[in-house]
Amino acid sequence: MNLPRRKLLHLATGFAALPMLPRPASAQVYPSRPVRIVAAFAAGGGVDITARLIGQWLSDRLGQSFVVENRPGAGGNIGTEVVVNAPPDGYTLLLATVPNAVNATLYEKLNFNFIRDIAPVAGIIRVVMVILVHPSVPAKTVPELIAYAKANPGKINMASAGAGSAPHMAGELFNFMAGVNMVHVPYRGQGPALSDLLGGQVQVFFATTPGTSDFVRTGKLRALAVTSPTRAEGFSELPRVGDFVPGYEASQWYGIAAPNNTSVEVVDKLNREINAALSDPVMRAKFAEIGGEPLAGSPSEFGRLIAEETEKWGKVVKFTGLKPE
Repeated sequence: MNLPRRKLLHLATGFAALPMLPRPASAQVYPSRPVRIVAAFAAGGGVDITARLIGQWLSDRLGQSFVVENRPGAGGNIGTEVVVNAPPDGYTLLLATVPNAVNATLYEKLNFNFIRDIAPVAGIIRVVMVILVHPSVPAKTVPELIAYAKANPGKINMASAGAGSAPHMAGELFNFMAGVNMVHVPYRGQGPALSDLLGGQVQVFFATTPGTSDFVRTGKLRALAVTSPTRAEGFSELPRVGDFVPGYEASQWYGIAAPNNTSVEVVDKLNREINAALSDPVMRAKFAEIGGEPLAGSPSEFGRLIAEETEKWGKVVKFTGLKPE
């Protein structure tokens, strides 16, 4: 049916007068407003630093602020719960790390299932650890440490950056696989643990590498081996723990996760930008300053890492009978 020209003009004028309605979120270009990255640990540590480095990169690349929000407590569970309960729109992200994999077994009752309730986005970096001992410990190699620990069961104190932390789990994995019994002494971070190791209050520490080389070079501490499957930059002369304890591997890792059901488009966009950061020489140098080796890869590859780590550390938690402290 053909409408008279006067009627068509009247309808057009009426539509033009209607208020402009916002487009549905799904139709908007992501991100259209600030994004928060929840760091479930205190400011100043590896989680916080990594979150701020990748947040600044994403801010510069995507034209919106990526703001880091520290929500520490309960071994990372408080901040993690904030994210899994957030709307799956890409505006609340998590800086995921080793304790997320550990806590799945360490805590009997959680209000979430990490693997089920998050969407893996991208791995960022892996940080190598090194076995450090106080000079009073006679061992100069991993086999000698194992022999010394077996000769002194329950008498060697092993520091950690906190219950369920990557250094803690690296030490417990060593106890488990080497058949020794070093006593766990938790601290509130690597700094206090290193301080007591230097003072001889504890004898062994599986430490992340940044900030430790000066102590080794000056003879204040002795480094025995790295925990990674490959030699570590800055400690290239050290063997791997796995050279003496077959199959041993432990490291700290960081990545970005989002609430489950976040759209594939948002996840893929974030993944591309994070991988671009890991290919950028300036960003690679910044991560290297904190001992980080790029992970990169697809969302599914990061999800596979999380699943493998959850299974691995779950076995250690069950075998050792670890409990939250």
